[in-house]
Amino acid sequence: MSPVRVLVVEDFEPFRRSIRSSLEARPEWQIICDVSDGLDAVQKTGELQPDLILLDIGLPTLNGIEVARQAQNVAPNVKILFLSENRSPDVVTAALSTGASGYLLKSGVGSQLLPAIETILQGKRFLDPRLAGQVFSEAKESALETTRSPEE
Repeated sequence: MSPVRVLVVEDFEPFRRSIRSSLEARPEWQIICDVSDGLDAVQKTGELQPDLILLDIGLPTLNGIEVARQAQNVAPNVKILFLSENRSPDVVTAALSTGASGYLLKSGVGSQLLPAIETILQGKRFLDPRLAGQVFSEAKESALETTRSPEE
């Protein structure tokens, strides 16, 4: 089985290196590229056709929510996991309404990134457990299947 091809989109270099380090230990996942800018992310998505995008929201040139919308136009089968510290229900709902498969708070990456990716690759959705108690729009809440990590 070929490895899952991952594109990392994060503008903060130390965090991008941390993600890379976490994933490189897993032979079944291959980081094919990492970029720090929204327009580059869309361009690389079309060019490289990743299986999974790990996507920040606050990016230069184009925010992550718009990147997700455009990325799915150029790579319709791509799965997207948002990585952000933004806890606003409006932002989380907007991110998930792009068709993204999940949303993980950056402060949970150390313990939740690998379970989140595994959940998404199984075709399920992942929502950071710390966000699960927030009030989301009724339409989004009914459409979102929340998956909690095995540790909970």
